[in-house]
Amino acid sequence: MADSYTDSPRGGPLAGTRIIEFAGIGPGPFASMLLADLGADVIVIERVADACKGYGRQAIHRGKRSIALDLKHDAGVAAAWQLIDSADALIEGFRPGVMERLGFGPDAVAARNPRLVYGRMTGWGQDGPLAKAAGHDINYVALTGATSLAIRPATPDIPAVPPAVSPTLIGDMGGGAMFLVTGLLAGLLEARRSGQGQVVDAAIVDGTAMLMSLVHSMRGAGTWCDTPEQNFFSHTSPFYEAYACADEKFVTVGAIEPQFYAELLQRLGLDDVAPQDQYDSRAWPALRARLTALFLSQPQAYWCEKLEGTDACFAPVLGLAEAADHPHMKARGIFVDIDGKRQPAPAPRFSRTPPRQPDAGAACGEHTRAILRELGHSDSDIDRLTDAGACH
Repeated sequence: MADSYTDSPRGGPLAGTRIIEFAGIGPGPFASMLLADLGADVIVIERVADACKGYGRQAIHRGKRSIALDLKHDAGVAAAWQLIDSADALIEGFRPGVMERLGFGPDAVAARNPRLVYGRMTGWGQDGPLAKAAGHDINYVALTGATSLAIRPATPDIPAVPPAVSPTLIGDMGGGAMFLVTGLLAGLLEARRSGQGQVVDAAIVDGTAMLMSLVHSMRGAGTWCDTPEQNFFSHTSPFYEAYACADEKFVTVGAIEPQFYAELLQRLGLDDVAPQDQYDSRAWPALRARLTALFLSQPQAYWCEKLEGTDACFAPVLGLAEAADHPHMKARGIFVDIDGKRQPAPAPRFSRTPPRQPDAGAACGEHTRAILRELGHSDSDIDRLTDAGACH
């Protein structure tokens, strides 16, 4: 595999792997950030126009290098090809057909670099009736059925409300970026053995559907019920729910197993509730109303002191700033502060080849000159290319 660039700290399990990213938004940049955290030399090809606007550093570009090229200029195209020729993998996140129109489609790339693994990140996939339609995370997740899992059933007192899902987490990052990373790593391993690359078609709808494998398995086994009133995951059971507290904060309980449910009841002083009747859904509404009133009677801190760290399966709902300051998160170093800005630390952890330490992220075009020098261009060549608008 290609040597990693010399001015970067070597380390991480992917040291020596070069990945070219065509700049985009959302899951593609996140996937390449994960690979950069793991030691890959990730070079982002960005637009000269964006570099001229002075786009600053972004944490999503941490560990990467940025080169700004005009892909409508022959010299910019030539430099992009030099990078692709030197790479082990490529990431692009455009609509189907865009890379082909730019001249960098999979067939063209394979003709020059047959061992390269070509990662394609889209919402709907490379084919299908919706392939070329616009969309975002909220749409992709909805189509897979995952959003329906967040529907709260209507009751006589509470009308049905639209389901809510966390922005970008389930679709863009979970169903998209994580499956792109998995595909690229598998493709790189296979290419190392065969000497041949391939295309990785990572679609958010595909990955999000895969994330629901456990739900579909339970449904097939008859332990998942499509009727929300009888499904303990559907905000109807008293033991798998989020509750409001007296200070307008929230807590969660997830005591699914009998022994954890029994402990939850014991710690809440509900000695009159029979633990063995946990899955009698007829009793859920009354007990849920009782727990709603109980949790609402005290502030979040009270319930944390009473339940956190026990087998009652409890956690408070924390804001972004609060989460980073929680003792467990601090003890594990899950967040880091770089130049006064907070970032999540790299994950997962490795015993022998630890990931790179996070940095502030590459600014648009920050490494153009250094990368072009590596490709064999002299300073006078680079000056000419810059003056001609081929790079910045």
